[in-house]
Amino acid sequence: MAAFVLRRLANHLVLAVLGVSLAYLLAAAALDPRAAYEDRTPRPPEAVVDARLTALNLNDRTPLADRYRIWAGDVLRGDFGRTWDGEPVNAELGRRLGVSLRLVLPGAVLGCAGGLLLGAWAAVRRGRTADRLVTFGACLLPAVPVFVLAVLLQMLASRANDALGVRVFVWVGESTPGAPGGVAGLADRARHLLLPTVTIALAQLGVYCRYQRGLMLDVLHADFVRTARARGLRRRSALLRHGLRTALVPMTTYLSYASGLLVLGAVFTEEIFGRHGMGEWLAGSVARGDVNAVAAIGCVAVCGVLLAGLVADVLHGALDPRVRGAA
Repeated sequence: MAAFVLRRLANHLVLAVLGVSLAYLLAAAALDPRAAYEDRTPRPPEAVVDARLTALNLNDRTPLADRYRIWAGDVLRGDFGRTWDGEPVNAELGRRLGVSLRLVLPGAVLGCAGGLLLGAWAAVRRGRTADRLVTFGACLLPAVPVFVLAVLLQMLASRANDALGVRVFVWVGESTPGAPGGVAGLADRARHLLLPTVTIALAQLGVYCRYQRGLMLDVLHADFVRTARARGLRRRSALLRHGLRTALVPMTTYLSYASGLLVLGAVFTEEIFGRHGMGEWLAGSVARGDVNAVAAIGCVAVCGVLLAGLVADVLHGALDPRVRGAA
């Protein structure tokens, strides 16, 4: 298993270098930091603009290869450069990344686990009322854009607050201004996190549920499940130990693809729920032509997707021993 993981890790490192390089090159070629100075009154002299952009490694008159070489050298030393207004990218990146991770990870875990369990449960009860309800919900949820889902949840939460006469649900920002520390502060943060987490979880749950149900149906009457039943295993044990494990193998591959959609959904979720995370920063940086900030966000997204792919490969190898020898 260790050799398999090392091989996959080496492959993903190569992909990470290519993806990170492409993220910077696309940002540097497409964005125009110089345009932000054109709207200033009075407009700064051209020499001053050139000097400022050169100091930040954003000057479009410098060859792209030279700018990439300087940027890549700094990144290898752990420095993503400075933003358009001269602030260190690393400091802002760390703060924004923490906000995004606290928003995305709980919803992603709940959506994935809930979708897999619901899909398997619906497959076992194929044709019954429970299966029809789960299938209907799994088809409906992916059809609703994440920003529409977030607004609907806010409307329902607002009506619930009005009906109860108490603000049970809150969702703007990470915490209430002036909230106390300790346990009370954690409870306040949990209240603010509830609706965004449910939004991301529901957006993921429907897709995972549909895939898992279809895969589980393929193995319910497979020969190895019938053989396990014939050897004396109860139906539940045979399905859990043999059927579910086999059905989970293709789902590990889907995990790496779903991570990209998760990142996209998080951008909208942050904007709607007033979270000052990576998504908000990306939108503002693109508007300002902030190449270094956009490249840093692209690097994090690339590494996040590839990390999800590596986790999927490891899970695939753990569930199917044949993969470890063939990879």
